[in-house]
Amino acid sequence: MTRTTLRNDLDGYEVWFVTGSQNLYGEETLKQVAEQSQTVVEGLNGLPVKVVWKPVLKDSDSIRRMALEINGRDDVIGVIAWMHTFSPAKMWISGLDALQKPLLHLHTQANVELPWNDIDFDFMNLNQAAHGDREFGYIQTRLGISRKTVVGHVSNPAVRQQIEDWERAAAGWTAARTLKLARFGDNMRFVAVTEGDKTEAELRFGVQVNTWGVNELVEAVEKASDADIDALVQEYVDTYDVVSELLPGGARHQSLRDGAAIELGLRSFLEEGGFGAFTTSFEDLGALKQLPGLAVQRLMAEGYGFGAEGDWKTAILVRVANVMGAGLPGGASLMEDYTYDLVPGAERILGAHMLEVSPSLTSKKPRLEIHALGIGGKDDPVRLVFTADPGPALVVAMSDMRDRFRLTANVVENVDAPDLPKLPVGRAVWKPAPDFATSAACWLAAGAAHHTVMTTAVGIEVFRDFAEIAKTELVVIDEDTTVRGFQSELRWNQAYYRLAQGL
Repeated sequence: MTRTTLRNDLDGYEVWFVTGSQNLYGEETLKQVAEQSQTVVEGLNGLPVKVVWKPVLKDSDSIRRMALEINGRDDVIGVIAWMHTFSPAKMWISGLDALQKPLLHLHTQANVELPWNDIDFDFMNLNQAAHGDREFGYIQTRLGISRKTVVGHVSNPAVRQQIEDWERAAAGWTAARTLKLARFGDNMRFVAVTEGDKTEAELRFGVQVNTWGVNELVEAVEKASDADIDALVQEYVDTYDVVSELLPGGARHQSLRDGAAIELGLRSFLEEGGFGAFTTSFEDLGALKQLPGLAVQRLMAEGYGFGAEGDWKTAILVRVANVMGAGLPGGASLMEDYTYDLVPGAERILGAHMLEVSPSLTSKKPRLEIHALGIGGKDDPVRLVFTADPGPALVVAMSDMRDRFRLTANVVENVDAPDLPKLPVGRAVWKPAPDFATSAACWLAAGAAHHTVMTTAVGIEVFRDFAEIAKTELVVIDEDTTVRGFQSELRWNQAYYRLAQGL
């Protein structure tokens, strides 16, 4: 069985490194600028996205042309800029105005320590980033340019980590800008938070959100060959702890074959249409024999975005988080706050969804089981059963606030779960920061959705960078959050984002 894998890595992407100077300093100084900026780039070797050095920029026309070239390259996902010497900022106006890719301003210098005994005017002419970057910072702010600013020498691990976080956010942004999302049916009836402005989403994030009848998916499922089903079933047996009744010869083996056919049909539909994310709804299953559970879990683990009940906004987040976490331990999944353990001082949240939680959240071998669902009116569905690994995690929701989208993020800690013998689904148990009551009160105040993406691969800083690149509101609930302060932030944001959009 051949399989086309959705791109879920950062290989082949580039970030260009541009250095600003001017012709005032003469060829010898400019040669040193070029050499030292190349050394800075060498110090960034090993980051997940390759940093590519570009010749020193010395005038407005070359800066503008560089910006246009970056815009036209799909493999270039962002640009890092450093003003090694003093580069008059008016030279950067047309280029910054034209630039459509994420920007990182690296405020650094060639040396870590100053050679105090050897400093002369030649050294000072060459090493002017301390005020050259301030000139650059002014023009970025004057033009209202969204960017990330990183301060420090590239030998500092903290500096490299900040640049890596931004690279991952830029890759997530690139994924969103090129994302096609297929909705099979509509969203769950009468639910508010899964609704949203799909036209605005394409304008803001670049994602194309469109709907197909579920029976178009059924047609793809019915095309699955017995040979391909046999091969996929064997893959299940080799990969998971499959209960005996689902094994070949088992009493319910046909249900596993039906689940495999759904995966094959769903995968072929997504691949043929170039889709990187999708939604389903248990209220609109057409002629499907089961609610897609196993298929959805496996596709999310491969990098696809998914939202249940027609929730396309969460599907976007799952896809973006999968790309941003490429190559890191952990994964990203649809998640839902389901119920609480309210023991005072030891409150925990049990998160799950009917069937659709990604096994990328666990390092253990999931168990492949079949159970009644009691919802959707279809055959009992097959699904992977597991608990997310303990450790740091992040849950993020996207809400349509009418005049903008809002991202709400809560820093959480996944913990060991008690035995759940009667809850045969993928699940996670976590403690939210700063505490349960503050977290829940702030989440509700933000109007944040009940569906989220849970990521155990990337942290809050990557999502901060993504929100800055996307010019999208992000409110964060973490160890420093208070209810009163959070409510004030929401009020300030209400005013800011309305003013920022203008008329």
